[in-house]
Parts: sequence; C-alpha cells; structure tokens
Amino acid sequence: MSDGEEGAFNAVELDGANVKSSSADSKTQEVPGEVSALPQPEERTAPSAPAMPKSPEKPNRWVNAVDQFRLKRFFVLRPGTLDHAIDDIKSLVSQQEDGPISGIWLMAEVDHWNNEKERLVVLTENTMLICKYDFVMFACEQIQRIPLNFVDRVTHGAFCFPQHSLLKREGEGLRIFWDRLREPAFSSRWNPFSVDYPYCTFTHHPVRSVSDKFAELCKLQSFQEQLTAAAERAHARNPIPGKANGVITLNQPILIEAYVGLMSFISNQNKLGYCLARGNIGF
Repeated sequence: MSDGEEGAFNAVELDGANVKSSSADSKTQEVPGEVSALPQPEERTAPSAPAMPKSPEKPNRWVNAVDQFRLKRFFVLRPGTLDHAIDDIKSLVSQQEDGPISGIWLMAEVDHWNNEKERLVVLTENTMLICKYDFVMFACEQIQRIPLNFVDRVTHGAFCFPQHSLLKREGEGLRIFWDRLREPAFSSRWNPFSVDYPYCTFTHHPVRSVSDKFAELCKLQSFQEQLTAAAERAHARNPIPGKANGVITLNQPILIEAYVGLMSFISNQNKLGYCLARGNIGF
C-alpha cells in the first residue's frame, strides 16, 4: 500500500470515529434525568363550577336512638292523647268561677324536695289551674285552683341549692308566689308530701324538643308573660283589701332548700312523676 492510500484510509477511520463520538454525545444528551428532561404536555384543568349556596342544615329532631326511645315512652306523645287531655281539662273549667280560658301549657312542676311532676297548667281570666292528669287512664286526678288576684310575685331564673347540698339541677325555672308574707312551716319543709306552700315552681317538660307544637306548649316565657298580664288585670278588676295590688317580676336564682334528696334522685332518674310506658312487670 502506498503512502497516499494509507493517509486516505486513516482519514476515513478518523472521520468514522468522529461520527461515532458525535452520535454518542447526542445519545447522552437525550438520556432523561441527566442533562435535560423531556417536555411534558401541559395539564388542562376543567373550569371550576360556581359554588352553590349551602342550604342551612336542619337540626336533628332526635339526637340519637337512645333519646328517641326515651322520648317515645311518654304517653303524652301518643297520637291524640294530648288533645283528649285538653278536652277533658276544658270541661272541668267553670265559666262562672274561672272565666274563659286564655291558654294551656304542658310543664313539669318541681316541689320543695326537688321532685319533678308532670302537670297541665290552665290560665283563665280569673284563676290559674294546676292539673295532675293521668295520660294513661285519661283522667284528671287533682286540680289546684289559684285566684289570679292573689298572685303577687313571679320569679324567673336558674335553679340553685344551699351551700352544703348534694343536689344540682340544670336549666331555668319559674316560681309563682300568691302569699309572699307567709313562710312555710317547719313541718312542711321536712315533709316531702306537703302541699302547704304559698308558691309553685315550674320548669320545661322533657318533650319540648320533639316538635314545634310541643315547643310552644312547654314555653316558659310565653306562660310568664300571659300570667303576669292576666294577674295585673285581675288585681285591677278585683283588688284585695289590705293588700298591695300588683305583680312584682324578678330575675333571680330560684332556691330549692333540699340537701340530700335521695328520694328525688331516684324519682327524677326514673321519671316517676311522668306517665311513661315502663314495660311489662310480672313473675
């Protein structure tokens, strides 16, 4: 081989090496993650829909299954029971002595030993009637009739007990006095069955949260307003000689002078003062 042919052959080999090196360089540049990343396609997001206004959540009428079961045990919630009781009470109202009916409320009476008792309270033109009604047998067992011109003080507030008392009660109540100058006797204070008290105390009935109808029937504020107005009219129409006429309305704690209250604890926990379905008892 001549010198010219050897130079041409070397030139060809060099050119091939250059081509291989350049192709290797281009391959190394195309390896992702080492020098530059491949272009990614642009992500297209769908246009967001306009926010719809949230409808207000309705309060759950039954908090849970246990509360639902407990409330359904009240006989006053049975269909037609309350209407039947109201008709029975209306038939016992004397138009001559009591006058026309202004309103009827379903409440719980709290006695001086902190016992709750289911009551229907009827407000008429001249009197206030506190009725003990048996919603099981559909019978009115007792009526306490209080003339409105004797009512002289109405107190609204939270319940409180003496300093060393073991009892407590949540919520608020309403106490109605019809002889504020007379104090209960010592024997009456320690007698759990005594009714010789110149006042009565009411609080909300447990079924007031069932429906709007029962919420209106168990409303203490409306009862207080109508009672105060009716008592003022009764004082103006038939004043009592020797007694200051008018009704004093106070917002202050309602004191229940009970200390141990084991009987009231058992009674209130088992709702013994209410007409409830208590199941079958047998042997």
